[in-house]
Amino acid sequence: MIEDASIPVEDIRPEARAPRGFADRRGPEALSERRIVQTLAPVYERWGFEPLETGAFEYADALGKFLPDADRPNEGVFALQDDDDQWMALRYDLTAPLARYAAQNWETLPKPFRRYAYGPVWRNEKPGPGRFREFWQCDADTVGSDRPEADAEIVAMALEGLDALGLGDQAVVKIASRKLVNGVLEAAGVSGAAQTLTVLRAVDKLDRLGMEGVTLLLGEGRLDESGDFTKGAGLSKSGIDAVLAFLSVPSEADRSAVLNALDPVLGGTRAGAEGLADLQKIDAALRAFGVGAAARFDPAVVRGLEYYTGAVFESELVADTRDDKGRPVRFGSIVGGGRYDGLVARFTGQEVPATGASFGVSRLAAALRAAKLDGAEAARGPVVVIAFSDEDMPDYMAAAADLRAAGVRAEVYLGRAGMKAQMKYADRRNAPAAILLGGDEIAAGQVTIKDLDAGRAAAVGIADNEAWKAARPGQQTINRADMVKAVKAIIEASSIK
Repeated sequence: MIEDASIPVEDIRPEARAPRGFADRRGPEALSERRIVQTLAPVYERWGFEPLETGAFEYADALGKFLPDADRPNEGVFALQDDDDQWMALRYDLTAPLARYAAQNWETLPKPFRRYAYGPVWRNEKPGPGRFREFWQCDADTVGSDRPEADAEIVAMALEGLDALGLGDQAVVKIASRKLVNGVLEAAGVSGAAQTLTVLRAVDKLDRLGMEGVTLLLGEGRLDESGDFTKGAGLSKSGIDAVLAFLSVPSEADRSAVLNALDPVLGGTRAGAEGLADLQKIDAALRAFGVGAAARFDPAVVRGLEYYTGAVFESELVADTRDDKGRPVRFGSIVGGGRYDGLVARFTGQEVPATGASFGVSRLAAALRAAKLDGAEAARGPVVVIAFSDEDMPDYMAAAADLRAAGVRAEVYLGRAGMKAQMKYADRRNAPAAILLGGDEIAAGQVTIKDLDAGRAAAVGIADNEAWKAARPGQQTINRADMVKAVKAIIEASSIK
């Protein structure tokens, strides 16, 4: 920006604005993400996973697929050059740091190494609904086990996490295998990394474009509604038919039925047979864990990240999600993962099997708000102690301290507004109660408590302001010594926690 020398420096003020894709969160929105993490962490620990924290920055070459081009260091990531001329980037996910950590400390780690991690990650890409440039993830991974049962364990644990979040009937985990896809690619005559990637991207668009759109992308290409042409994979008709036959196998609650339907489609390919054998073991383990229809085999699941080598899985909310204007909106996968046996080998040259899953905490919180499942509108605020005078401030502080000592959230109003504005403040904080300690109450060793939930409920049936004042709904004056007990009774009786 070129500064105008005629304008005094003190009059030049920046516009207050948040960068696109970087969301400000307060109150219920901030708490919703924290609650998701606080709910998932104990689940991971019950399954024997230990916490691991890594730094926000990694050297750019450690990010694998997301390594920026030499002349475009910010392509996909937020990068900067260190004082020793090495490129560092904010972590794109929590998996690449795990791979680096495992490679760096492999000799001293217990094997398999089971860890969970949570925290913010950053992606330099276009924002969208539920898609941010900065967001939180919560992952769990097992490094050092090639058993399909390790994949099943991750799936079962993810389902337990969804259930702990109250989403047991709102989400289904769909499972597939990259080995099955490799078998289909073999049967379809796909060759080369470029054609393979084009086919995978086409398959990944099945939910959005349907069979017709995928068919075009598997062939010569597709012209979208905007007039843009996407070049296709260029498969032959028999190759396209092989892929479509694979995608046509329905996802059913009976996992065994899906495996039986897949067997003839794969045409006896080596990779396909390995994938079926893995899924059979995953099915047996899931049954042992007591997991039924909540985990399904779905051949159409193709995770976008290239490093997946075996089982892949993802889950979306089945609840109705709408934006602020009431329009339907799709948030995509809220939890996903799979087996990535080649990631640690990038550092060591030695293949180390690994599998894991990631909860998109920020996306999940946004989806829950859109589905009205997060309880944000009813989030409980603190008890508010009304301040009448400066002289009695120590009594207000003592009342709040007594409440907090008993485990009740409480605060003293520290603004300089009058009684009416303070009560409005308490209402906006969604406080369960307001504490009134006027001079008369203090002198008599009493306290007046306003049950704000009862007041809100009574207000619905009282239209006249004078009748409201006369009724004084939800208000009681009691001995100061009984304040904590009375406030706890109000909170316990409330349907809002």
